[in-house]
Amino acid sequence: MTEKQSQTATINSGTTQDSADTPTYFPVSLLKLMVMSTCTLGIYELYWYYKNWSLIKEREKLDIMPFWRAVFAYFFCYSLFKKIQATAESQGIRKSIAPGFLAAGWIVITLLWKLPDPYWLLAYFAVLTLLPVQSVVNEINQITNPKNDPNKKFTRWNIAGIVIGGLLFVLALIGTFLPET
Repeated sequence: MTEKQSQTATINSGTTQDSADTPTYFPVSLLKLMVMSTCTLGIYELYWYYKNWSLIKEREKLDIMPFWRAVFAYFFCYSLFKKIQATAESQGIRKSIAPGFLAAGWIVITLLWKLPDPYWLLAYFAVLTLLPVQSVVNEINQITNPKNDPNKKFTRWNIAGIVIGGLLFVLALIGTFLPET
């Protein structure tokens, strides 16, 4: 067994399911992450955190509550990013992320929603700090589980979220830029 196969077996050995379908981290394409985050007004980012923490809990058999780690993502994003970076390094992935910088960036940018019109729209750029992390996650998943579904397709629920959230987003833009009478 090669060193890389040994490391992959170590990462996958902690899963409660011995299924080859269980990814190491939450797989999602970068495009889908951006679209869903924007159209759901950032709620998809919380779902992203939840799914990642759920997989970590399952794999490492931790006594954590992924729901609350997602709700309080401000306090747990750094530790998630750090775990992902450590996994990437253990898999020999040269692509690197800066967990502290990206976590601080995500926190600061998401807090921009408190700014007055139209500057609150800058908060939608928070997803850009998740893209490098997701890029590394996708590479980890490709190495540890090449047969895993990369989650590129938009489901019916995704499309419903895009339509409803997209309409709300457009209405918010109109309300922001429409002159008051």
